[in-house]
Amino acid sequence: MKVPEPRKLKSGTWFCQLRLGGESITVSARSAKECKAQAAIIKAEYMAGKQPTPKAPPSAADLTLKQCVDKYIKRYKKALSPSTVRGYEKTIAGRFKAYHDRIAAKIDFQQMVNDEIGEVSEKTVQNAWGLVASSLRDAGLVVPSVKLPKVPVKEIPFLQPEEIKPFCKAVAGTKVEIPALFELHGLRRSEALALEWKDIDLKRKLIHIRGAVVKDSDGKYVKKATNKNRTSTRTIPIMIPQLIDALKAVEDKAGRVVTISGDAMNAGVKRACERAGVTVVTNHGLRHSFASLGYHLGISERQLMQLGGWADYHTMHKIYIRVSESSEKAAENKIADFFKENANQNANQSPESLKLKAV
Repeated sequence: MKVPEPRKLKSGTWFCQLRLGGESITVSARSAKECKAQAAIIKAEYMAGKQPTPKAPPSAADLTLKQCVDKYIKRYKKALSPSTVRGYEKTIAGRFKAYHDRIAAKIDFQQMVNDEIGEVSEKTVQNAWGLVASSLRDAGLVVPSVKLPKVPVKEIPFLQPEEIKPFCKAVAGTKVEIPALFELHGLRRSEALALEWKDIDLKRKLIHIRGAVVKDSDGKYVKKATNKNRTSTRTIPIMIPQLIDALKAVEDKAGRVVTISGDAMNAGVKRACERAGVTVVTNHGLRHSFASLGYHLGISERQLMQLGGWADYHTMHKIYIRVSESSEKAAENKIADFFKENANQNANQSPESLKLKAV
């Protein structure tokens, strides 16, 4: 049986390389004769079927739905945010479970989507299908046209300009004061959690926003070097005097500035809203409150985009439209109140006095 001729290494060992079933096998021995004999035995055993042929990875056409999505997540895991990976893993674990072990290329995807409608929100169905569609496309499989449920517009509650000062008073001296005031500067929760004391310039009253802290697949908070988008890395001035005072009051200025979790931040913000008697908002709602205040003060969308790190003009514009509509409604109410007061005054006057005015 023919095997490769052994070669001698500088160490004195003899070796040869076998290629069996697409697998590379190295054989080494003290002499060329012994090396060749061992190689012949290995090859003979392989030819006799004693060593199973290495299994080839399944082709795209044979992948199950779960294998297809898992392959997609594994391939891009290092390029994605830990929070995105966590979201993908939670999505495939909880959605389309009856189809996980079916061959992806043979699934009726419209029926698969239909099975989920009514079980979870429309947004969840859309996100789950988006992950499946990306996985199919990446595997080289056909992505069918699927009709998805329409997602109702979900309005994010935000503080009106007149509610911001009472809210700031309510958070004063609490653990959530500093992170809440960061968010009223337009920071995302993940950006506030990532801030370290080296990022705070109290002398020049500046905040250097670099990186983000998000949850990974295990639910642990981890820091990633990059923000949500390119424009998110920015330097902004500290505009709220209360924040400067709160930062100066912290004795241990080492490590992270915000020492509580994202969940604790949300809970603290909610309690502060209730104490202040204002609209109950989330951390993200405070970021929208920042945009609301900007609109109220006449700051341009472009300036707000730079301060808040919005990369998408349409996202910023949608927020402004909502704030604009809210302000317009308030203006309409003022006009209505004016005429209502006028009508009440006339109603309280006697018919004789009204006749005299008419004359």
